[in-house]
Amino acid sequence: MGNAAEIYALRYATMPSRTPHMNFLQPDPHDAVAQDLDYFVWLIRCEGRDILVDTGFNAEEAQARNRRLTRNPIDALAAFGVNAADIRDVIVTHLHYDHAGNLDRFPNARFHLQEREMAYATGRCMCNGLLRHPFSVEHVTTMVRHVYGERVTFHSGDGEVAPGVTVHRVGGHSDGLQVVRVATARGPVVLASDAAHYYANLQRRSPFPIVYNVGDMALGWEIVERLADHPDRFIPGHDPLVTELYPRVSEAADAYALHVAPSRSFAK
Repeated sequence: MGNAAEIYALRYATMPSRTPHMNFLQPDPHDAVAQDLDYFVWLIRCEGRDILVDTGFNAEEAQARNRRLTRNPIDALAAFGVNAADIRDVIVTHLHYDHAGNLDRFPNARFHLQEREMAYATGRCMCNGLLRHPFSVEHVTTMVRHVYGERVTFHSGDGEVAPGVTVHRVGGHSDGLQVVRVATARGPVVLASDAAHYYANLQRRSPFPIVYNVGDMALGWEIVERLADHPDRFIPGHDPLVTELYPRVSEAADAYALHVAPSRSFAK
């Protein structure tokens, strides 16, 4: 494909020993195996520029939510040779706490967000504690400040961030959740973010329990599959299996190359 990009997953935190009922809305009653849940940000390199997908959370948020932070994502980027001040474009897949922290750490960036996500995170649904829980008011208000600072590009459905890098609203998990399609040498790779926390959420058609609209989530899986056009070319948002399937390219940054073929295939 033209404008072939490189994609790196940088793992920065983990939550160990999650039981199946924590990961699937309808878990298999015979499945009792606990799984870790990993946290990533993603770095896209194309045409001499770095584009960051999501910004993770910091130590304060980790302590408040009892998460195991390995390192701040800003430090992970630095260990990978990327200065946050040099990032010009940040795609925020949605505004949940683990995807939209550290928004004040990118002084020269433009933020790409779905218009529906901003409306959702600041609208009447936030009066409901269950729907509000995955958000941080500090993160949302920081994004509002970026809006007033004219640093946000809003997308409505499909949009282009750079040649070969496009965003697509899928909703479901959060009303304005967007996935990112990247043209790579192995074909289009879709960073599914929380359209599928684990490979199995999509493969089994079993939603992760944090969900705003189950119908939109189910349609979102179809969108992800269509955009990727191969079962090996979608990347879930939190699955530790990613670190087994793709080569580690940096010990310092705990980074994995997603633009190369996985070590084994899901194709039947």
